[in-house]
Amino acid sequence: MLSTLRNAWRIEEIRKRMIFTLLMLLVFRLGSNIPVPYMNKAIIADIFERSRGGILEFLDLMGGGTFSNFSIFATNIYPYITASIVIQLLTIAIPSLEELAKQGEEGKKKITKYTKYLAIGLALIQAIGYTFGLFSSALETTNTLQNIIVIISMVAGTAFLMWLGDLITEKGIGNGISLLIFIGIISKLPNDIIFRIQLIRLGYLSIIKELIFAIVIVVIIALVVALQEGERKIPVQYAKRVVGRKMYGGQSTHIPIKVSMAGVIPVIFASSLLAFPQTIALFFKGAPSAWIEKYLTPAGNVGIWIYSILNIVLIMFFTYFYTAIQFNTVEYAKNLQQHGGFIPGIRPGRPTAEFLNKVVTRITFVGGLSLAILASLPIILSKIFGMAVNFGGTAVIIVVGVALETVKQLEAQMLMRHYKGFLN
Repeated sequence: MLSTLRNAWRIEEIRKRMIFTLLMLLVFRLGSNIPVPYMNKAIIADIFERSRGGILEFLDLMGGGTFSNFSIFATNIYPYITASIVIQLLTIAIPSLEELAKQGEEGKKKITKYTKYLAIGLALIQAIGYTFGLFSSALETTNTLQNIIVIISMVAGTAFLMWLGDLITEKGIGNGISLLIFIGIISKLPNDIIFRIQLIRLGYLSIIKELIFAIVIVVIIALVVALQEGERKIPVQYAKRVVGRKMYGGQSTHIPIKVSMAGVIPVIFASSLLAFPQTIALFFKGAPSAWIEKYLTPAGNVGIWIYSILNIVLIMFFTYFYTAIQFNTVEYAKNLQQHGGFIPGIRPGRPTAEFLNKVVTRITFVGGLSLAILASLPIILSKIFGMAVNFGGTAVIIVVGVALETVKQLEAQMLMRHYKGFLN
């Protein structure tokens, strides 16, 4: 990874993209410290202090501290992620959206526009809930206009992050939305690590338990890398054919089917959906909030098991869902047949599609289940050992996965530039 970054930095075009990406991420971090007006920061800090180790701290970790600062990015990019889930599921259910998805780039632009509209709506609901629900005691407004300014500040923050993410994707390196989540998580982790070290020194935490947990995290990182890099190569042979006086085909190649074809998207989507009831719990006080916290969050004795089961189910679902979108076995088999290719021992056409579907289904099951277990394992272990952990496998998988995907994009751009230079 370091070698790739060093080599990429030497290329002027890629270096400009890397610098642009870093500057945009710096803008995000600066904006994370711009407070929403008319909110009492001391009261907000007190609310977070009283809920240390609970729902608020987990949401703040995923948001990179924007929540505890109650900055203009307090609603973060997650309304857009939730909207993406809803729109993509509706694409299957609503024929008009399905037609748009098949129209290529123009259809994709329209679907993206609908996604952003829905994200703004969700951000508005979330901002109203935070302001007049959870943090109502910190609100220091005197008229309706000031209330509107508070709400608009947060909704505009989410809209700005969507624009920033698109800008990074277009002019920078990597997927902009994923990088915003990535930088948010890693910016909060150093403070949490320092805090835990201080607690160990004071004797509030067991160093043995913390070391065991650290080893688990290292193992998760290694396994995530193995999953991201693992693939099965299916051999493909192209038949020889004569066109005019020239002979084409005859070469052997392979189809690389990755173990984790969907990458970290299933983990991001699952964590976003599971954070939804936790967010709803923050809007209410009393019995509804207590019930949600007990049964649907890792903070509850029952909730941790329900949360873990739901996490595994959702990650498995989104893994299959995104693999099906990315790799259409019927279309692949048809294209293979049209170009004179075949898998040794498998007849072209429908048998090839069935064979590919069988292989992809099995590999996806292994990849999805592995990701799901890795995402849930730290939370379960922390409950068993009685450790107060506000981050787990989900954060680690997202960080490692996004880092690997970004480096792969760097390598792809370097390869493209190499071929362009060779052709020129």
